[in-house]
Amino acid sequence: MRDTVTAPILNVRNLEAWYSESHILHGIDFEVRPGEVVTLLGRNGAGKSTTLKSIMGIIGKRKGSVVFEGQETIRLSSDRIARLGIAFCPEERGIFASLDVKENLMLPPVIRGGGMSVEHIFELFPNLHERLGSQGTKLSGGEQQMLAIARILRTGSRFLMLDEPTEGLAPVIIQQIGRMISRLKEEGFTILLVEQNFRFASTVADRFYIIEHGKVIDAFANAELQANMEKLHAYLGV
Repeated sequence: MRDTVTAPILNVRNLEAWYSESHILHGIDFEVRPGEVVTLLGRNGAGKSTTLKSIMGIIGKRKGSVVFEGQETIRLSSDRIARLGIAFCPEERGIFASLDVKENLMLPPVIRGGGMSVEHIFELFPNLHERLGSQGTKLSGGEQQMLAIARILRTGSRFLMLDEPTEGLAPVIIQQIGRMISRLKEEGFTILLVEQNFRFASTVADRFYIIEHGKVIDAFANAELQANMEKLHAYLGV
């Protein structure tokens, strides 16, 4: 009998994707179980961010299978995918310059019950509470990243996809983002993370998938990191 407790919340099989005529993903296979933090690792251009966009349905063309909570989503539009409880935080963050912090925070619609309250969000991100009236783009890079993550927590989504959340941030802010991800995991969120910063990823992730040329070429658990360090250096060039 199948163990439904450990069944994947997300199951990606033979996922292919194109930007116009450019074939980027060549049959991605991986899964994420409820409550995990899973990281996609790989060099620039390997297809990591394209994988997240393909899951979200915001790419020109895709085919294969993306099953979320037992439902096939490959033919669904991005807005219907979002309503299933998947939230995407892009690398560019998408903060609106004309809106202040509070307006940016309240902008995304609530798509299902159980979203995080504004009070709880301010507990996680006290910096944002202090900057409520500031224009979004007048925040530091770290504060903008916090705002980008904070606003999707309101929506009720429990499956979060974070694309390069530590890119360009100071070490002290990276540590704060790491604590936030660990806290969200404790609260039952499932997180799929794309990261260039392997050292950061190793502090928060349960499992890793290595992507190269649009395919998953290796996978291992956090407990297996030390045994795989030589391979990791070769894969990532670190």
